[in-house]
Amino acid sequence: MTTPVKHLPRRMPGWAKVVGALVLVLVVFFAGIRLSVIPGLKDLFGTDTHDRSGPALLKSIQDISRYDAASGNFQVVVDLEKDARFLPDAIRGTRTLYVGAGTVDAYVDLGKVGDDDVKVNGDRTSATLRLPHARLGKPALDPDRSYAVSKQRGLFDRLGDLFSDNPNGEQAVQKLAVRHIGDAAKESELTARAEKNATGMLEGLLRSLGFKEVRVSYGT
Repeated sequence: MTTPVKHLPRRMPGWAKVVGALVLVLVVFFAGIRLSVIPGLKDLFGTDTHDRSGPALLKSIQDISRYDAASGNFQVVVDLEKDARFLPDAIRGTRTLYVGAGTVDAYVDLGKVGDDDVKVNGDRTSATLRLPHARLGKPALDPDRSYAVSKQRGLFDRLGDLFSDNPNGEQAVQKLAVRHIGDAAKESELTARAEKNATGMLEGLLRSLGFKEVRVSYGT
């Protein structure tokens, strides 16, 4: 009779155990730094910032014919929450409270004024101008006055930040802040103020040139 040979389970080499333990220690170590589990490590392994950017290159030049007649300063508090279905917020979900501050300019495009929109009498004492209605520029978010008040992230989101190229990104709340600021500018009297200021500017300019009567109106 022959007795079958029993194969003993192969043992992991000693060097593999050492490497695996080292990798595990490093993962826990850096996770503690990112998640602020181990206090004091962030200060110990602080980072230095070096600006090695190249010189800015001029790509194009555009002539601007618009007159910026008014500018509005706006501030909005954005409360953005993202939840995962069937999972509690402590496991998966984010909530960011963000204060966005920015400006919106209102302008009159003088480049759209045609020859028929300007009428001057014979002795050049009276002028009538018809200008396009004032319009709103794009909202500009001020990074120096905008900041995140609080950020709440679930466990999975915190772990995902470890492998993300842009952890804790604020693009979503910034876009919302810009949209809300733009909506607020539309509801404001910014364009009316711009037309009033443009009228005052043109009246003062033409009167300084000798015109005694100046009439400014606005159309489409």
